[in-house]
This record gives sequence, structure tokens and C-alpha cells, in this order.
Amino acid sequence: MKVLITETLRIDLDTEQWECRRCGRAHGSARDNYKRGLLVHDRDPREVHKPLLDTQLYERTYSPDPKWCRILEYYCPDCGTMVEAEYLPPGHPPLYDIELDIDALKEQWKGRPEMQEPAQAPDLALERVLLQRQLHAQAHQNCRPADKA
Repeated sequence: MKVLITETLRIDLDTEQWECRRCGRAHGSARDNYKRGLLVHDRDPREVHKPLLDTQLYERTYSPDPKWCRILEYYCPDCGTMVEAEYLPPGHPPLYDIELDIDALKEQWKGRPEMQEPAQAPDLALERVLLQRQLHAQAHQNCRPADKA
């Protein structure tokens, strides 16, 4: 059984492996940090947050200093989907941000149907537009000029 964990990750409870939800590639043991099976891009934070002031004139430019901050981006090695991004001080190990009790998860999902796609919330913006169109049409339907005989 596969259990959806994040927008890009799921766990296969039968094999106890993290998997990419887009391509299905296994990333490693679900009892370990999923980031171990991903490609890592160590970004210069100045690429993401461009300096607001001239770097030739000012020491502080409102852009993160790479001596104090780095951005790690994690990607699926097969399909290239970005799975996670995190801001860390240089030298800090990757965060262990998801730790699940796999045995409890197996017990919880025993006998449940497998969920193929996440539950989708209604598109409230679309519903509002459709309702406005319906109200507009009703209002103008009552204002039609009478047929002249």
C-alpha cells in the first residue's frame, strides 16, 4: 500500500521505501531521511535573492550573505521534480524534517483502501465566477424588453 505524505513524496508500506509521486522512483528507506536518495543543488542565496543595492558601493545589500546562509534544493534523480528546499547555515547537515512511525502507519492503514490521488478541495474561485455569471444572466433575463406586437 502506498500512502501520500507530501505533494511530491509517498511511502510504499510494503517495501518501506520513500517514493517520488511523479515518477515512482524509490528514494530509500522510509525509516531514514528521504533526502539521502535525492540530488542536492547547493545554491548561492544571492542567485535567489538578488541584491537590492549596488554591491560595489555597499557591503550590505539586503541579499543573504553566503558566508552565513546557503539554500539546498533537493530533486528526484529520475524526473527532476523539486522535492524540498531549505535554508541552512554553511556546514549544517540536511534537516531531518519528516520522521514517521512506520509500524504505526502500517497499522493505521491496514484494511483501508489505497488513496491514488489526494483529496481535492473545491475550487472556490471558479465556483464564485460561475455563481456570478448565473446571477448576472438571471438579472438580465428579467430585464429583456417586451416583444412589440
